[in-house]
Amino acid sequence: MLENPAFMPNRSGMLNDPLSDVLKLANVQSLVTGGFAASGQWAIRFPAPDKIKFFAAVRGACWLQLEGEASPLRLEPGDVILLAAKRNFVLASDLTATPHDSHELFAGRSEPMVAVDGVAIADADVVQIGGHVHLHHSYGALLADVLPTYIHVHGAAPEAQALRWILDQLQRERADLPGSSLATMQLGYLLFIQVLRAHLAAGGALRAGWLRAATDARLAPALRLIHGEPGRAWRLDQLARAAAMSRTSFATHFKAVAGEAPLSYLTRWRMRLAEQALRRGDAPVATLAETLGYASESAFSHAFKRVVGLSPRHYGEQLRDRGADDAARAAVDGL
Repeated sequence: MLENPAFMPNRSGMLNDPLSDVLKLANVQSLVTGGFAASGQWAIRFPAPDKIKFFAAVRGACWLQLEGEASPLRLEPGDVILLAAKRNFVLASDLTATPHDSHELFAGRSEPMVAVDGVAIADADVVQIGGHVHLHHSYGALLADVLPTYIHVHGAAPEAQALRWILDQLQRERADLPGSSLATMQLGYLLFIQVLRAHLAAGGALRAGWLRAATDARLAPALRLIHGEPGRAWRLDQLARAAAMSRTSFATHFKAVAGEAPLSYLTRWRMRLAEQALRRGDAPVATLAETLGYASESAFSHAFKRVVGLSPRHYGEQLRDRGADDAARAAVDGL
């Protein structure tokens, strides 16, 4: 097996973190895109988001009425909502008020913060910030499909202490400080991770899948082995021993948490790494096969097609065709 090829992370001198590995694979980007300020009686209607959306009550309280939910949620100062479901929703001081349409309210605005009905932001009763989580089109389901409909982190909860600091920092970055764009981007990413941490710390559940597995303390030692050396011929007993569990208990727990058997997870993790390498053009197929623990290029190609649905060669051709189409669209858009 090759040592530390270009498409594989170098684990020397560090303890790998399964959650970070999964977030990196999904190419998570959490972007704070703006917000609004309001006073008195107001309401804003938002369409179903096409991405995971988040919003936070920086100042004041309001109601959230989510389509399909019988009762509204009360958002107090410091509360953060992560909305994974594609549902319409309304934010309001009074849910009986006639709502503004969010598209009309935010359209054509150059400033990130919008003043509802002309209220001065400094004097507003309520200030909210919001954004979305961008995921890679191929791997986003690893996260989006296992999240609950929404996560509500209460600002007064002990596990929200870090979130309160992040919200304060995001407010400071509104002052257009040097480097504020990059700082805001990094704070948005940290906010997403802290929402997940706070949800889990409060006993919140995730559906079976990779994200849940990556946050499971009992599976962490085994996942570190798989992620750290995906090309090694790991056996079930080795992974169970790392997790300090019997083979049967480990296999049962792993499938309940990850939604698949340990060695199936290993195979799919290898193929996700291979997909990344093929997208970047980091390595020929023969190198991928050797690095990921396959005895031959044909054995690797067979496994790749079984998981991905295409052979490595056809997958690469599809990527090139898609890249050409994207370039053509960009050229037309630029005319």
